[in-house]
Amino acid sequence: MSPSSAVSAAAGSVVVGIDSSTQSCKVVAVDLFTGAQVSTGSAAHPDGTAVDPGVWTVALGDAWAAAGIDALGGRVAGVSVAAQQHGMVAVDSAGEPVHDALLWNDVRSADDAAAMVADFGAKAWVEAVNVVPVASFTLSKLAWLARSEPNAAARLHTVGLPHDWLNRQLTGTWSTDRSDASGTAYFDPVANTYRPHLLKEYFGSVPALPEVLAPNASAGQLLPRWGASSAVVGAGMGDNAGAALGLELAPGEVAVSIGTSGTVFAVSEEPVQDASGQLAGFADATGRHLPLLATINAARVMAAGAAMLNVDLAEFDRLALAAAPDAGGLTLLPYLDGERTPNLPDATGTLTGMTRANMTPENLARASVLAVLNSLADALAGLHSFGVPVERVLLIGGGSKSRALREAAATVFGVPVDVPEQREYVALGAARQAAWAATGELPVWGRRIEESFMPDGGWGATVRGRYSSARRTVYGV
Repeated sequence: MSPSSAVSAAAGSVVVGIDSSTQSCKVVAVDLFTGAQVSTGSAAHPDGTAVDPGVWTVALGDAWAAAGIDALGGRVAGVSVAAQQHGMVAVDSAGEPVHDALLWNDVRSADDAAAMVADFGAKAWVEAVNVVPVASFTLSKLAWLARSEPNAAARLHTVGLPHDWLNRQLTGTWSTDRSDASGTAYFDPVANTYRPHLLKEYFGSVPALPEVLAPNASAGQLLPRWGASSAVVGAGMGDNAGAALGLELAPGEVAVSIGTSGTVFAVSEEPVQDASGQLAGFADATGRHLPLLATINAARVMAAGAAMLNVDLAEFDRLALAAAPDAGGLTLLPYLDGERTPNLPDATGTLTGMTRANMTPENLARASVLAVLNSLADALAGLHSFGVPVERVLLIGGGSKSRALREAAATVFGVPVDVPEQREYVALGAARQAAWAATGELPVWGRRIEESFMPDGGWGATVRGRYSSARRTVYGV
């Protein structure tokens, strides 16, 4: 398959960023000096919350070929991987998986995570690893493995994360970085050290763990099988840290990513701690910290609204734009799949403020859009409550393509909103790290803003007030 989006590379080198997400693997080659895209390719991952990690290797190979990286040959100076966080990749002494990799969205370890919190209390966990265990984190998955699959657990030699697995495929050795390790619940991103006693306590032994590399370090040389063996491989990172690096996120800026889930994150010089567990005190990919809040319900709320109205997303967006700014008083609490921020795992959605006059397709569409923004505004408020400055929002992700959502975001959030040009920011962040590993300097490529919006009028405060009141009335939070 020939490379797509090909442009002429500058007469220097090319760096390659890999985004191995839940749904797919994307490979993006960019010019080392400008960050301009040279080529890109992608390949799908299978559905499910537990997969053979070998499928990621196959998908990487397919995406690598689709991007034409072999043809670039010696022009490739560096490669780096950003990948979905938290997943448990458990292998034996021969490097073969002892169990399918459990992904971040596999919840079979929820009881194990709850037991961990009950044992020591949330505050003690934050002091130890700056997160409070939930089913997503690797340690709870290891506890499940020891409890439910003891034969597999007994064979386990090394445990790593999805990006660590791909580092091994690229270089032949295991390695990780602070950003990804900080999502395991057995690594302290403040002291920058593993907490092996937690593995001993909840897994029963301490497996071999990947070396935690500095952000600018090399994980090794690319193996010859990848066709660019002179290239160095960067440390890699978790996907949110990759997006922050790709956006060149600065203090005072907050990234709001609207995809299947919603994430709100910022870079911070100092660690941010939250014993409630709603804010995760992750590390970033520069040596700083990445406080992050996540919502379960984001773009799929708008998709569900479109399905309810029996229209496609383009018509749904037109309806939302045609409605009154405040949806005529309709308020949707969008907890269609439970919620994480606030922590309401058993919640369902609620529509309030209904009258005969406002029950129109336009207002229902608008209420769905405002629901997503209000939920993310709650996360922004949570970030701000911990002293993280929220001066400007960068709106990214598939949901940010909605015209109705773009135009309403600044007014609901109460701060200016920039929409950067549509790029694969996770892969771009990985490419930027690859350049850092290859040259010793973190490049500044800049970003192009597609649109900017300022808060407009008082209806945003009215909408926020109705939403907060409905949330307190229905759920008590």
